[in-house]
Amino acid sequence: MRPSRPTFVYDGDCGICRTWVDYWRRLTGDAVVYRPYQDAAGDLPEIPIEDFKHAVQLIEPDGQVPSGAAATFRLLSYAPARGAWWWVYRTVPGFAPLSEWAYSFLSRRRGLLAGLTRTLWGRTLEPERYALVSWLFLRGLGFIYLAAFVSLALQIRGLVGEAGILPLGEYLDAAREGWGQIAYWRLPTLFWLHQSDAALITGAIAGIGFALLLTFGFLQRTALVALFVLYLSFIYAGQLFLSFQWDMLLVEVGFLAIFLTGGSRIVIWLYRFLLFRFLFLAGLVKLASGDPTWRQLTALDYHFFTQPLPSPLAWYAAQLPHWLLATGTAAALIIELFAVVLIFMPRRPRMLAAALVILFQLGIVLTGSYNWFNLLTMLLCLFLFDDQALRPLMGERFAAAVEALAPRPGRPATALASLAAIIVVPAGLNLVYAPLAGRNLPVAGAMTEALAPLLIVNPYGLFATTTTTRPVIVFEGSSDNRTWREYALPYLPGPVARAPAWNIPYQPRLDWQLWFAAYGSAGQHRWIERLLQRLLEGSPHVLALFSEDHLAGEPPKYVRAQLYDYRFSDARSHDTARQWWERRPIGTYYPSVSLPDVQRAADPSSAGGVISPASPAPALP
Repeated sequence: MRPSRPTFVYDGDCGICRTWVDYWRRLTGDAVVYRPYQDAAGDLPEIPIEDFKHAVQLIEPDGQVPSGAAATFRLLSYAPARGAWWWVYRTVPGFAPLSEWAYSFLSRRRGLLAGLTRTLWGRTLEPERYALVSWLFLRGLGFIYLAAFVSLALQIRGLVGEAGILPLGEYLDAAREGWGQIAYWRLPTLFWLHQSDAALITGAIAGIGFALLLTFGFLQRTALVALFVLYLSFIYAGQLFLSFQWDMLLVEVGFLAIFLTGGSRIVIWLYRFLLFRFLFLAGLVKLASGDPTWRQLTALDYHFFTQPLPSPLAWYAAQLPHWLLATGTAAALIIELFAVVLIFMPRRPRMLAAALVILFQLGIVLTGSYNWFNLLTMLLCLFLFDDQALRPLMGERFAAAVEALAPRPGRPATALASLAAIIVVPAGLNLVYAPLAGRNLPVAGAMTEALAPLLIVNPYGLFATTTTTRPVIVFEGSSDNRTWREYALPYLPGPVARAPAWNIPYQPRLDWQLWFAAYGSAGQHRWIERLLQRLLEGSPHVLALFSEDHLAGEPPKYVRAQLYDYRFSDARSHDTARQWWERRPIGTYYPSVSLPDVQRAADPSSAGGVISPASPAPALP
């Protein structure tokens, strides 16, 4: 007699079997009937008793009877959002025989299976839920968006405003002239509608408002869509000042968050894949670069004083013995290349991976200022935990209230999340495959290229090489071309007695770009001419990007840029003279120039102009 519902038959005398059956029962609910073979065998005479003793059986209404590993994966197809395992079993070459071998091996060693279960999942085996994880993540993402838009509101006019360094109107006009109608796709930004300072500030304030809605849990999906569109618009409007990998990471994370509000577990896996791809590529580029500082484990000997914006603790970290710094360098490579594999394993190894990555990121946060990059990475680690792990930290009553309000994933939410996966996964796999194989996957490469303007799947690779020197550009102004006074930036090294400053989560865009510019020439960074022009004009929005203007607001008649080599001071100078830095002059970065001269040099219509349309590209080393 065929059952009306699938019936899962197991060994009722086996303790670890009962543990897993209780877990599966909570996953499938009433969709499946569970019976020990000691009770069910009499009703199923067509199945030999020896078959029940050797493997679990799933009797389906259509008469099919998968057993062993096939039965467990087929069983999971009756649980919400877990049918992928059955698809993998039937489709992926080699997976089925390997699964059956593992099942046969462990079924004869049930004590080992019990030990592995406790080691990999914990003492209690519960269905993993992510209502608390999603609740915390969305509020953390709201805070990061808030920091991003506040940072833009304070700087955007000086960077790309009408009297800024790279005026947005000129940039978009050049893009439209050079590319024609395709410019609207290559630079998808709302600021095609208007490029005024008022539009830029309005966009930043709107972003702040939507970030607050997300943080406090109101209209979250609407807020996420608006934040994605606004921040993508600012990335293209900001030109080279918003070309950092953390900007692209924020857009990619924000895009997936739109689908997270539907409650689908698919999005949890997409975030894990993103975290793996982000970290693994960071490790891969270090080895692929051939940089001797990574191969010889000396990267941290230079990192703390050469990184863009050191924190006050970076000086102390730089004094650590070489063996400890070498250990830290090796640990970074191990975490990025090997520990990340744990992301795809059961809950306890996943949580171990989260702990390692969070400790690694905290070390970076304490010694350097990479804006919300590290905060966002640690936030992504939330998806390596589950509600069972977070509930004790949040309290039972509060956790219960959050879980009661969590969305229940329905077919529309699952369909949308599946569509996102179909777009994101092939392109993401291609970005991992291409650096290893030296070529794109056949179809995914074209998909990656087509999606590129939207920045929803991005290439990453942090610190492929380590700089071993620290050049710093120092701008100076003069009224007579003889006596010069410095313009100090708030976070770049400047006066040698000034301690490095904390800036997280604020993002000083000009400071960062000047770090890059110092490793090249003024001819390679033509926007420097525009910056000198604004200093000569006394542009208040550009001057606001500096911490000190020793000319007391009076525009100078001449400006120049000098290049210095900076290093952390030794312990004696630091203790006796309270000196954090030592510097020596390297030479002139840009010679003395007056306003008429620099206006001609920076004219976008001339051959030496700086306005040229280009999509943002990864900028971090």
